Parts: sequence; C-alpha cells; structure tokens
Amino acid sequence: MTTVLGVDFTSAPRRAKPITVARGRLANGALALEAIERLPDWASFEALLARPGPWVGGFDFPFGLPRELVDDLGWPRRWPALVRHCAALGRSRFRAVLDAYRMRRPAGRKYAHRATDLPARSSSPMKLVNPPVALMFLEGAPRLLAAGLEIPTLARGRAPRNARRIALETYPGLLARAVTRASYKNDAPALQTAARAQARARIVAALRSAANPLGIRLAAGGAIVQAMRADASGDTLDAALCALLAAWGWGRRRAKYGMPRRVDPLECWIVGAGARWTRPRP
Repeated sequence: MTTVLGVDFTSAPRRAKPITVARGRLANGALALEAIERLPDWASFEALLARPGPWVGGFDFPFGLPRELVDDLGWPRRWPALVRHCAALGRSRFRAVLDAYRMRRPAGRKYAHRATDLPARSSSPMKLVNPPVALMFLEGAPRLLAAGLEIPTLARGRAPRNARRIALETYPGLLARAVTRASYKNDAPALQTAARAQARARIVAALRSAANPLGIRLAAGGAIVQAMRADASGDTLDAALCALLAAWGWGRRRAKYGMPRRVDPLECWIVGAGARWTRPRP
C-alpha cells in the first residue's frame, strides 16, 4: 500500500482558514481516506513535509513560474536558485515586481502563463488576487525545496529510495470539472448556496463510484464523506481531489507521473493536465 496526501493550500494559514490535508492509502485500485487534517500555521505544514516516507503528495499551488516571466526579468534559470531568489525578495518586493511587470505588458497579455496552464485551465502563477497563486508559490515552493522533497522535473530529493517523499503539483478544479462544470465552493457565506452544495454532492458521488473519471475509487467513512459535502469552502473536497490526482500520478510513476515527455524545468506540470478522462454519466 502507498500513503497518499492531498493538500489544499493557502498562502496565509490560520485557524479560520487552515491548510487542509486528506491522508489515505492506495491499494487495489482504490484510495481509502483515513483522515482529514487541518494545519493552522507554517510550523504544522513544515512538520507535514518532514514526515518520514514513503509517501506521495498532491499539492494545490504552482511549483514553478512561467519561463517568459523569468526570462524577461532576468531571474535565475535553475529552479532551486529561482525559488531562493523569489524567497529573498519577500512578499512586498515580489508583489511589486509582478505588478510592475504586468503593467508594462500589452492589453490582453497582462499575465504570462506556463505551458501546463492552458490544458489545466489554471490561473497564471503571477496572479496576486482571486486567487493569489503567486503568493502560494512564494510560500509553498521554498518550503518544498527546504524539506528536500523529490519533485519530478524539478528536484531529486534527499530521502533514501525506500523512504521517498514525492511532491506533485495538482489542481483540484481539473478533476472537479471532469464531473461537473457547476460551481461547487465559495469562501463567502452569502455565496454558499444550495446549488453549490448539490454540486459537491455530485462530485463526491462520482469519486466514490467505480466509474469515476480517474478509474480510482475513493473510499471514505461517513464522517469524511459528510465533511466533503458540508464544507462550503470546498477545502475538504479539494484536498480529497488532490489526493486522488496524486494517486493517479503515482500509478504512472514509470511514465513520468503522466506528464509529457518534455516539461520545462522552471515551470513544472500539473499532474493530469492534458489527460483524457471519462466523464461519468449524470
């Protein structure tokens, strides 16, 4: 059996909005979720990264930056050096540099994108609001690097082979959209509607079905299933979606975790982006 983590990330963890982790084990074509963990601060997230392996985790934040952005700004062209450079800038300077870069780009091309963003339909990693994925990169990537994790296409990792700790970039919306295009979450209480609750219930039902898009059935106890349905922010469900995507990637570890043959080593790749999955019947 393989331990699998799914991590719904935030750039500012706190008790009201913690980093949410789905933990389970993959065996016989099913991912059995064992626990949902809430990490309210950076210390608890760093402790998660330091847990002994073997494990594979799917993390919902961009691991890399667009090559176009890095080249235009003259930033380091090796991932570890790039991550250290951005971390040294700090939040305020990093934000200011991205704002200035965006302002001098032409209308309609304000944001540079990675090759993976188009097939994943994900936001540019230089976006600072709604969602602030640039800040998620700034807080997440340096911690992955410092923890010595193995990151396909980016870093070899420091753990022995029998205790590998593998981080994969995942995007829960990629899998959720394979079930329904309906909105299923919102942090604002006024927008936490019955329609979004129904969309979450539909996604959970599809994931628990043997005919779900990934071909990996999600198995979970009643309390976890209820939490995935009831959490209107979508954080619990997103963590489970990330865990399923990590499990899918792990099953393709001998084929570069399902990534294309060539992946830009500054940009990384969202696991499953560009893959063809089966949409379950209504």
